[in-house]
Amino acid sequence: MTARFTEDQIDAGRRLFGGPSRFLLGVAKLEQLPPPAGVEIAFAGRSNVGKSSLINALTGVNGLARASNTPGRTRELNFFDVNSQLTLVDMPGYGYAKAPKHEVKVWQAVLRGYLRGRPGLTRAFVLIDSRHGILKADEEMFDLLDEAAVTYQAVLTKSDKIKPAELEKMRETVAAAVKKHPAAFPEIHATSSEKGGGIPELRAEIAGLLS
Repeated sequence: MTARFTEDQIDAGRRLFGGPSRFLLGVAKLEQLPPPAGVEIAFAGRSNVGKSSLINALTGVNGLARASNTPGRTRELNFFDVNSQLTLVDMPGYGYAKAPKHEVKVWQAVLRGYLRGRPGLTRAFVLIDSRHGILKADEEMFDLLDEAAVTYQAVLTKSDKIKPAELEKMRETVAAAVKKHPAAFPEIHATSSEKGGGIPELRAEIAGLLS
């Protein structure tokens, strides 16, 4: 299902992300979590899915979220303030192919604790590479979010890298997959951080969570 928005909704998203966005802190342990402050949204995705690029495109601040040169290296929940109205959380990239197993277990415990017990966490956006679709690691994240009863929504990234017909087919495939998950929101966003496609609509989606 494709998300559709009115001009007023698009404008609300533009105004929300048109204000200042800034990095607040990185959290490696649950006891370091900042006090909840209003609506909080989280972005999750495999390493190299384009999460940092999408956050930078949404906020219009180049380099706000920094991509690691080594996929999967980031091991912190990074908190950002958006226009003093929204807290955005960049979750560590998953699919830790090169990470030691004990590190993976520690991080899974941190993520579970954050997702299960975070007041104000309104929605998680799970990023899926348009070229590859849903992989095993994504399904595991879906299951974790279902278990934590956190509403989540799939966002296709790098949509400019495939043909429009292929993108539409991928959107339908992902929509069919998330229907099987109780906590999943049905509408699918397709975005391109490089070309700006879908960014106004995703901003509008997020702005709607504040009302």
